[in-house]
Amino acid sequence: MHPNLYALGAIALWASLATLGVTLRHVPPFLLTGLALVIGSVPAWPLVRQWRVPAGTLALGIYGLFGFHFLLFISLRLAPPVEANLVNYLWPLLIVVLAPMVRPDIKLRPTHVLAALAGFAGAAIAILGASGASGTWSWGYLPALASAFIWATYSLWTRRVPVFPTAAIGLFGLVSGLLSLLCHAMLEPSATLSARDWALIAVLGLGPLGAAFFLWDKALKTGDPRQIGVLSYLTPLSSTALLVAVTGRALSASIALAAALIIGAAVVGTRAK
Repeated sequence: MHPNLYALGAIALWASLATLGVTLRHVPPFLLTGLALVIGSVPAWPLVRQWRVPAGTLALGIYGLFGFHFLLFISLRLAPPVEANLVNYLWPLLIVVLAPMVRPDIKLRPTHVLAALAGFAGAAIAILGASGASGTWSWGYLPALASAFIWATYSLWTRRVPVFPTAAIGLFGLVSGLLSLLCHAMLEPSATLSARDWALIAVLGLGPLGAAFFLWDKALKTGDPRQIGVLSYLTPLSSTALLVAVTGRALSASIALAAALIIGAAVVGTRAK
């Protein structure tokens, strides 16, 4: 398949993340992430022999999966969640802008930058239009920005380390999940989960926090990060639209405008040479 199709597959799975997160908002976040990441690694367990990767590659995987979620959750605790989420969605723009620095073989064109900026504008309209904003400053935005930087650099650096099988993402998820569970034990109160909670966590783990990472790795190893970065702005749009649909609210003009900006940016960004 074309690498962009793998990226779109990951984006489609990530679209359900907000809806599942809202449904499971009573579950402590580190517990939720830890369980989901461990469950997401299960399909790769039969390929455990492919998990033998250099220590630096494993460190990169933990840096990406655990570091991203750890800082994002810290940010959501310290800052208004709407603005923190928006700051975190700078990661597609960072992928585009940082690509030539991490990958010297890639040149950045003005078209890519304009498409990435248009995509971020669309994400801002989608997120703020759906949830509103407090307009206040918080130091919690810094962890959100750091989280975005981690995911962008992780996504780019996977092509700078020795080639590793995509099945090794299961090892990254398993170790990151165990670290998240350790954070839960140290930072969060204990929680009792119902059978419905476990079923939804399994869906979360096998989809947005499982299969999506495998598809994302496949896309980044074979695709153009500038195009993938622009396409990634479909994530907040689809996530917000699905959340609005599930909650029974009507699609607003802001969602339509965001869709026009993001889809236009994706078309322009993927056609740029």
